[in-house]
Amino acid sequence: METQMHIMGSITALLQPMMALIIWSMLVWLWMYVTRLPAIAAAKMKLDPMAPSGTQMAQLPAKVRWKAENYNHLMEQPTLFYAVTLALCILNQVSELAIIAAWSYVILRIIHSVFQAMLNIIQIRFVLFVMSNIPLIILIYLATGYVY
Repeated sequence: METQMHIMGSITALLQPMMALIIWSMLVWLWMYVTRLPAIAAAKMKLDPMAPSGTQMAQLPAKVRWKAENYNHLMEQPTLFYAVTLALCILNQVSELAIIAAWSYVILRIIHSVFQAMLNIIQIRFVLFVMSNIPLIILIYLATGYVY
């Protein structure tokens, strides 16, 4: 019984950073609309479903578009993070290194989001993106070691 509780505690510890990134993603989604809808109204845009994708939103100020671009980024690469985190939980291969790597990934992605959504300094974003790949690669390596 105690071993089963320890396993569940470990799995929960690895699921926490995953859920934190999911919550962050939804906060960015909300931030995107809180800034986008007033900008659309201020520009008196008439949304046209026949307009080529992206052309209408390109008319909005850059600081408004940055939130949407970041939201899109949060729907791309982090899917690997979600998959590998769940794989480690399913394989019951949760370790202290995996938990540290997962939190490191989440923290770096949140910092990346803030820079992209507020300042969009590409050089800093690039460094943060590369740095966030290090813990992701560690997680993938850990999971791959148990699969192959």
